[in-house]
Amino acid sequence: MQVAPALLGRTLVRRLPDGSRISGRIVETEAYEPRDPASHGFRGPTPRNEVMFGKAGHLYVYFTYGNHWMMNVVTRRAGEGSAVLLRAAEPMEGHELMARARGRDGVTELCSGPGKLAQALRVDRSLDGADLVRGNDVWLEWGAPPPRSRIATSRRIGIRVGVERRWRFYVAGDPFVSPGRPSPPTGPPRIPRR
Repeated sequence: MQVAPALLGRTLVRRLPDGSRISGRIVETEAYEPRDPASHGFRGPTPRNEVMFGKAGHLYVYFTYGNHWMMNVVTRRAGEGSAVLLRAAEPMEGHELMARARGRDGVTELCSGPGKLAQALRVDRSLDGADLVRGNDVWLEWGAPPPRSRIATSRRIGIRVGVERRWRFYVAGDPFVSPGRPSPPTGPPRIPRR
């Protein structure tokens, strides 16, 4: 969980096949730990979450809600199943490329949510397992961490279990933070209709 706030201010860089560079400064993250009922790793490794149980510093990418890719940084030793969801970033390089990928012009709308961020940086399942430390297609750079006084926490967004944990970290007052609301603190899980 210490990695989630430490990623704030880091720069996420994506190099496209044509050599173009896109990047964003991370402004919002969420931690998912072992034994966390909201985590994909809660029930152990599967073909879908295998990367999450691999080495720290790799990218875990999954598809959700039928149309969004999400990207996470694996954070623990192999076998432990822990990751940090990258929720939002401030666009730094490649605004036009991000706008084209997102079909939006407003700079604050390009990366202000986990699905938007993956779409803007053109991240999909092909990057699942990418090395974020020594990678060539996607990687993390140091960036400029925000002052400690600006790091805020809240409940995580869009989950139904483990809602009491304040494991969402974001830069307070930053216009690029996602507009999503944290999950309600109580209530039974919603059963999707078929």
